[in-house]
Amino acid sequence: MSLLAEAYDRFIIPSYGRFDLDIDRGSGCHVWDTSDQQYLDFGAGIAVCSLGHAHPEVTAAVCDQAAKLVHTSNLYRTRPQADLAKRLVDLTGPGKIFFCNSGAEANEGLIKLARRFGSATGRSEILTFSGSFHGRTMACISATGQEKVKKDFGPLLTGFRHLPFGDLDAVRAALGADTAAILVEPIQGEGGIHPASEVFLSGLRTLCNESGTLLLFDEVQCGLGRTGHWCGWHAILKDVEPDGVSWAKGIANGFPLGAFWATSKSIDHRGPLCDLLGAGSHGTTYGGNPVASAAGLKVLDIIERDELLQNAHLLGEYLTAALRDLASPFIQEIRAIGLMIGVQLSPVFPQSSAPPALQVVTRAMSEGLLLVPAGESVVRFLPPLNVTRMEIDHAVAKFSAALRNFESKN
Repeated sequence: MSLLAEAYDRFIIPSYGRFDLDIDRGSGCHVWDTSDQQYLDFGAGIAVCSLGHAHPEVTAAVCDQAAKLVHTSNLYRTRPQADLAKRLVDLTGPGKIFFCNSGAEANEGLIKLARRFGSATGRSEILTFSGSFHGRTMACISATGQEKVKKDFGPLLTGFRHLPFGDLDAVRAALGADTAAILVEPIQGEGGIHPASEVFLSGLRTLCNESGTLLLFDEVQCGLGRTGHWCGWHAILKDVEPDGVSWAKGIANGFPLGAFWATSKSIDHRGPLCDLLGAGSHGTTYGGNPVASAAGLKVLDIIERDELLQNAHLLGEYLTAALRDLASPFIQEIRAIGLMIGVQLSPVFPQSSAPPALQVVTRAMSEGLLLVPAGESVVRFLPPLNVTRMEIDHAVAKFSAALRNFESKN
């Protein structure tokens, strides 16, 4: 056991299933451990480091702002927060932004917005979907459609109902006098990279319009460039407008930042939805602080300047094709939108006490490639948006070597 592993064992609550790897530094698409072993990182901090590790321009933006002003609290105004809010509104649509620190907090904000919206008519229920993941707070695990995140944490927050993902008939049947909102990931990430269909997203919008219900998109993993579009749902269907959207992960290249957007449309007699959370109704100490906002602005600037949306689209297709060309008996299916790619492992994968995805990710790490599992049988590829073809070729070769390791065990 390394000295770092011993320190973690002694002083850090064991709430994570950590891999046996001590990371020391990173640059671009690579990281190095404390023994100076190099790894190709195609997890990017679980879709967080959109520009790779230690991007010099993001580092400079953070350092410049930190030297000027780090924190004031949200009792006062700062220019970086206003500039980033305007930028996000311009990318999404007329509305306003609330800043926080994480995806779970962003979804908590959407949940509170939905509850306040429904309070005038006595509605509180929020419909979510099987396989979804919305965060680790009590409200977010209550909203999440995966039993494993709820185990031993009851009683959960009431007012959530999970429906089959993609089943419009089930949604239509579930909508009732108590339904305030529908919360959905346009592309399920932790659930295994499952995109919604055009019919499903457009159908949800129609049903929400007919019932006076909010349509909320969780874009924590799929938003802000990962799919090759600023708005992740545009990779599926551009002609649909949500009432609220949550973001985090890739928004600031690893600097803690989350946000949600609410439309400026008037949903009922109380005026614009974006003004429904008035003074004192919601808050955060650190959310949208000047340094985090400066990092977010620089990330969006670089994605736009370097045409990384197009890069995510083109190299996502290139990576997907390369993975399909492996024709491995252990690969059942590949689901992909942009640089959000899930490799579904086949049922013929060798049996073991560890889930197949965990076995593959662990073996890939020994080949010098970092990947991320999703559930028991999906391996995710989530490289930086500025990944190169050469890096993809190296990653696919390492992944192929990892899979070949299991052939003799089958």
